[in-house]
Amino acid sequence: MARAATPRQIALELERRRREAAGVAVGQSYWQIARRRFLRHRLALIGAGVALALTATALLAPWIAPHPFTQIDLQRRWQQPALTGNLFGTDELGRDVLTRIMYAGRISLVVGYVTAVTISIIGSLVGALAGFYGGWVDSVLMRLVDILISVPTLPLYLILAALVPGGGVGRIVFVLSVFGWTTVARLVRGQILSLKSQDFVEAGRAMGASEGRIIFRHLIPNALAPVIVASTLVVGNAILIESALSYLGLGIQPPIPSWGNMLQRAQEYLLKASWLAIFPGLCIFITVLSFNFLGDGLRDALDPRLKT
Repeated sequence: MARAATPRQIALELERRRREAAGVAVGQSYWQIARRRFLRHRLALIGAGVALALTATALLAPWIAPHPFTQIDLQRRWQQPALTGNLFGTDELGRDVLTRIMYAGRISLVVGYVTAVTISIIGSLVGALAGFYGGWVDSVLMRLVDILISVPTLPLYLILAALVPGGGVGRIVFVLSVFGWTTVARLVRGQILSLKSQDFVEAGRAMGASEGRIIFRHLIPNALAPVIVASTLVVGNAILIESALSYLGLGIQPPIPSWGNMLQRAQEYLLKASWLAIFPGLCIFITVLSFNFLGDGLRDALDPRLKT
């Protein structure tokens, strides 16, 4: 005859089931738990899949594009989208719109990825220095962050884009990175403030580790979770801002194609050939949405305070 379970055994069994349902099994590392939670986030998986597909399409554009990038055929101007011909139609010079969107995606995605990496590096360094040293270093850096956050960024982007010479990717990345690192800096500072009093930091000091080694070897790697989430969201935001600047004529300049300057060119023919604006606009919308879904999923997976 089976013995009745004691209240303690029932409580332990309920706790085990709760942890199992949340993906917190015994022996799992933090990143294994995060991976399991991320794989259960359907929208994040869809966003990751779309982002990977767009990136692969942009990288493979020279090999999978249906037509040569420089091909001009004036006899095929204003061809409407068709399954048997030009899938996305042609423009005012007879160029294939699908081919131009593939090549434009390379520029827009490079701007997004490089800007995200640059902002993450700058923000992590500033936040780590402010959180680790505190005192006047923290006060000066955080007041600078407060000032930059309080200023409207779009007019500053427009001014910088007009003043900085050149018209390529480097200029846009510079313009977006000057004011975009503030959020990452505040996130990293908060993480460093909670980590620098931990035992492993005190152990590093006791063993004679330098301050630079403690910051770069121990503190910043343990503060990467919010940085990863923020950088994912930065990719979509950078693509959106680049498109806006290009649409206003201050971003990527022709003949280099980007989704933004394709929209800027399409406004002249909006009533005659609406597909010239529809397809680049859809690419921007789908890309930004997919990276936002991916960022939400990473936030839910990497934040241990959130329950599945």
